Amino acid sequence: MRPQRRVRCRTAVALGAVVGAVLLAGCGTGGGLRSAGPTPAAIGPARLWPQLPPASAAPYDYGEGETARVPGIEVPDGDVHRLAPVTVVQADLKARPNRTSGRNELPADTVRHIVACRTEPASCPVLQPYFRDLTGDGEDEMVLGIRMPGRQLSVRVYMPEAGGLMRILSTADAVISVELAGRDLIIRTPSVITGYAYRTAWTWDSRQRAMLPAEDEILRMPASRTPRPKPTAAPPSPGPTTAKPTAAPSVGVSAERR
Repeated sequence: MRPQRRVRCRTAVALGAVVGAVLLAGCGTGGGLRSAGPTPAAIGPARLWPQLPPASAAPYDYGEGETARVPGIEVPDGDVHRLAPVTVVQADLKARPNRTSGRNELPADTVRHIVACRTEPASCPVLQPYFRDLTGDGEDEMVLGIRMPGRQLSVRVYMPEAGGLMRILSTADAVISVELAGRDLIIRTPSVITGYAYRTAWTWDSRQRAMLPAEDEILRMPASRTPRPKPTAAPPSPGPTTAKPTAAPSVGVSAERR
């Protein structure tokens, strides 16, 4: 039986060599690298008006880097899931007294509704919370939204720290959508240019220990999301009438159709 096995092995080796030669021949004749054409030369940035002095102050308050410890809120185990959103917002109002001016302040009417959330829950502007580890420390942060007049929204992020609670983001604007993508909080706001929207990605910065607007861009919105004017209602079809077909409509009917 051993000689017969040897013959089979030799046959298998011979067949393997033939198959290998065919595969190698196929690899040599197909595929391979091809030129993509000439590559344009890289052009470095050219600074314009280098004689101008750099700005020393920000043009407006964007809300970045504004952090504060929320008084009266304890998170000994670092679990923000157990916190009541209304309690957090009410305590945050004490840490940050409301003012009537400023980009990220709450209107006085909104503050009154927040204070009355326990007794008047139907008019409470505090939305349901969302949770995500935005800082990368293994603990979830709490993301809260507060409805304001004019379809505006105040977005705030709270982080457990040293047994307490720290606010690491507070911004407000007219909002199209708010998304969580990885460790980024993305806020889309309408632009004055029809068919476009601003997209701001807020990202945790360990140096500032706050959520900063790492990316801010204007994007073209899909046609399906672009607001369209509402169609005007068609005039009602005339019902059965006993008037002659040649009779002209009365003034009352003509005005009603307009």
